[in-house]
Amino acid sequence: MTVTLVLVIAMAVLFSCGVYLLLERSLTRMLLGFLLLGNALNLLLLTMSGAAGDPPIGKSADGIADPLPQAFALTAIVITFAVSAFLLALIHRSWRLSRADEVEVDEADVAIRQDRQDPADDDPELAEEDDAAPRDPKAPEDEDDPHVSAPHDTDREQAHP
Repeated sequence: MTVTLVLVIAMAVLFSCGVYLLLERSLTRMLLGFLLLGNALNLLLLTMSGAAGDPPIGKSADGIADPLPQAFALTAIVITFAVSAFLLALIHRSWRLSRADEVEVDEADVAIRQDRQDPADDDPELAEEDDAAPRDPKAPEDEDDPHVSAPHDTDREQAHP
């Protein structure tokens, strides 16, 4: 195995572990995943720069490596450090406020996702059928819908004197 192949395998492992950790709900694991992705990106940039051991600037044009990926790697290091410091500050603040570093489920995001998965969005005939049928707030399928307002207490008092 050559040195480049070992770097490519290490880069692939770092990318896959980084993406896996970014998908977790824990902010600390997200930070570790971001750091792994940053290191994998640096390996990618340095692997693309040319053969190992070639100087970026030399006397002959035969063995010159490209200095641009090395400059990109340095920039990526600085950006990774800055974003990591910001994430670490968020983790610290979250720990101080709630003694947890878990990301909570946002109810508005769940409602938007459910609206986008509605088959009536794709088929206009289904949308017309949905508009024709009134929604029953007591029905189990409409019970969790945040867009349907609950009946007021005055409506209940008028219906049941």
